Amino acid sequence: MSVSYRDAGVDIDAGDRAVALMREHVARATRPEVVGSLGGFAGLFALDVARYRRPLLASSTDGVGTKIAIARAVGRHDTVGVDLVAMVVDDLVVCGAEPLFLLDYIACGVVVPERIAAIVAGIAQGCEQAGAALVGGETAEHPGLMGADDYDLAATGVGVVEADALLGSDRVRIGDAVVAMASSGLHSNGYSLVRHALLGPTDPDGPGGVSAEGRAALARHEDDLGTTLGDALLVPTRIYARDCLALAEALDVHAFAHVTGGGLAANLARVVPAGMTARLGRSTWAPPPLFPLVAERGGIPQAEMEQTFNLGVGMVALLGAGDAAAAVDLLAARGVPAWIIGDVVGSAGEGQARLVGEHPPAG
Repeated sequence: MSVSYRDAGVDIDAGDRAVALMREHVARATRPEVVGSLGGFAGLFALDVARYRRPLLASSTDGVGTKIAIARAVGRHDTVGVDLVAMVVDDLVVCGAEPLFLLDYIACGVVVPERIAAIVAGIAQGCEQAGAALVGGETAEHPGLMGADDYDLAATGVGVVEADALLGSDRVRIGDAVVAMASSGLHSNGYSLVRHALLGPTDPDGPGGVSAEGRAALARHEDDLGTTLGDALLVPTRIYARDCLALAEALDVHAFAHVTGGGLAANLARVVPAGMTARLGRSTWAPPPLFPLVAERGGIPQAEMEQTFNLGVGMVALLGAGDAAAAVDLLAARGVPAWIIGDVVGSAGEGQARLVGEHPPAG
């Protein structure tokens, strides 16, 4: 009896078809420095070192997490590709680095070419938004290890920043203003809690582990959100990379903080030096409706919400108080809602960030 790789669960022809379908998307996510095309064993990028005085390469790697469960339950797979890029490039830009290129990794139980192409279309869209090239990646089929409809995503990105333009806590000063940039939604954090709060117990036989009742909840239109719950949860992460770079070029930005897992205060504290506290006023913004919906239906206290979700703030910039108003105006002109959320004051001990006051009433 003759046995093939396909008999073992790996379909090479499906993989080839997936590559053919994704090729047009990858072709859009490029830069002049890219050497070669899709299909090589390595992605090549010709860094023009003559453009830089002392270039530092920055790298970041991340995934999308359990937001993929929502994508699988809804049957929509293009938005999580944007999320994947955002989680990488928005980390790179925090130090002032311009994202140059990404490589993605898609692991799945069975290669479904159209689904892989949809994922890669989102990745390419995210790269276009960030100004980065998608120079390669890998799609790996893992029959027996992953379920037929299971998949997971990861990506690594590389950026470049001048050594003397490196941003971080060493530039932050007492009296600095903290400028908040609005998130597009939940971004890509806290989805395990969201699923627990809104979709009920997991069902191992349901897509993404979501039960029939959970899928019905995702399909239901929510008046407060103006869309279905599923569509609201799948809004892709905002990509701030180009906006942050424009801000740093125009003004004397001291530091950025990307608000991901851990929430606003914990992530901002990472760039606040010892002897200082960033005071953030809850009164300066009302979290968008999706956040109170999650809190109310899940019975989640405010402290837990604040240390899990971004609550409407996806990125913050620290810069001199005299530049804060100009920063808000520049970001608004670029389509990013922004506001002054607080300031940096002197304090004892390790650097920290602290939320004070109360949010204004919703609506």
